[in-house]
Amino acid sequence: MRPMLHGALWIGIYLTITIAPLLILLIGPIPPGRGFWREFSVGLGFIGLSMMGLQFLLTGRFKHITSPYGIDVVYHFHRQISLIGFVLLLLHPLIIFVSAPETLFFLNPISAPWWMTAGTAGLLVLAVIILTSLKRKELALRYESCRLIHAFLSIIMVAFSLIHIEGVGYYVQGPLKRGFWIALVSAWIFSLVYVRIVKPLWMLRRPYFVEEIKKERGKTWTLVLRPKGHSGMSFKPGQFAWLKIGKSPFAIREHPFSFSSSSMKKDRIEISIKELGDFTSTIGEIPLGTKAYLDGPYGSFTIDRHKAPGYVFIAGGVGITPVMSILRTLADRKEKRPLFLFYSNKTWEEMTFREELEKLSLGLPLKVIYTLTHPPDDWEGERGRITSTLMARYLPRNRVEYEYFICGPDPMQIALKRGLEELGLPLEKIESESFNFV
Repeated sequence: MRPMLHGALWIGIYLTITIAPLLILLIGPIPPGRGFWREFSVGLGFIGLSMMGLQFLLTGRFKHITSPYGIDVVYHFHRQISLIGFVLLLLHPLIIFVSAPETLFFLNPISAPWWMTAGTAGLLVLAVIILTSLKRKELALRYESCRLIHAFLSIIMVAFSLIHIEGVGYYVQGPLKRGFWIALVSAWIFSLVYVRIVKPLWMLRRPYFVEEIKKERGKTWTLVLRPKGHSGMSFKPGQFAWLKIGKSPFAIREHPFSFSSSSMKKDRIEISIKELGDFTSTIGEIPLGTKAYLDGPYGSFTIDRHKAPGYVFIAGGVGITPVMSILRTLADRKEKRPLFLFYSNKTWEEMTFREELEKLSLGLPLKVIYTLTHPPDDWEGERGRITSTLMARYLPRNRVEYEYFICGPDPMQIALKRGLEELGLPLEKIESESFNFV
């Protein structure tokens, strides 16, 4: 199936499941004397809960779901749609309280029915999930701690919500209504079992070990992983995987990193990691022979999805990593099409892989344009950030036919997408990769 049709199919499925509770409400008898606003608030609550339940599937890394968009896009969607779902769930009780102030007693856990208290508790738990997600850095929460909190609280939130629905009872009467919620809950449980049990068991049978650790420029380390007892991992150049080092595959602690090695060598996986946080700052200290596990590959940032007469790569800082995977693969494939790389960094000393890039440009039709934001006085190359004006000086006239790949900080990506549009490039010609969703 074509990626566009594949993507449209999943969007249709998502929308159908999201609004299904509203359609289910219309089937069968409607409880008398409840009024429009109360029923309206219930509809919003059901849509919000359906959205929140679907988050288990969105974050389950099901490749058939993520492949049309890229998993970074799916995770960004997950983040934004969670806020919308929270607002809808919050409107559910607010509308009831405004339209019928006498119902405010439901907020008192002493006098309120148990099923109303469960609904209130579920909403409070969801508020904690949203707060810790949006304010993780301000709260000084480690990435692993935040994931653990979200995993447990999400289950608790959905459980409280289902208890609330069952306690109210009006909307689970009849085989069709009850069957819908049973099917939806079963899908949630399946997703949890798959992510936390089935997938780790599969990874346990396909371990890797750290064969080598190479120090690169720019405070970057390259881990060389060898498969142990299996043939390795097939991936497309530019993709990434979640990495677990020295831990059980059932452990929560994992991080997404791009492959930097050629996709033609699946029995020698290289992952280049820059020192940016608690985990990454200790990469150079990992003992050789340490076990590792990979969950992947993921991502749509790959040339194998796009046929073009040439390719343009734009990298900032550690964003060079997936580009290196692509260039190394193209070198192994004896690529003949023209290639351009615009590579920005603060200083010349921080230019990761610069020596290898010079070698690659000798064997590939590759033009590398370096630019420094903090250049020395004697620097004769480009200065400042990558702009559309700079790129226009190097790119050929048929540049609108090329495919463009951007990987770097979000502000750089936003500015360059606008700049490339000014050069007449349609958005479908521009691919980008970002790991800020973690």
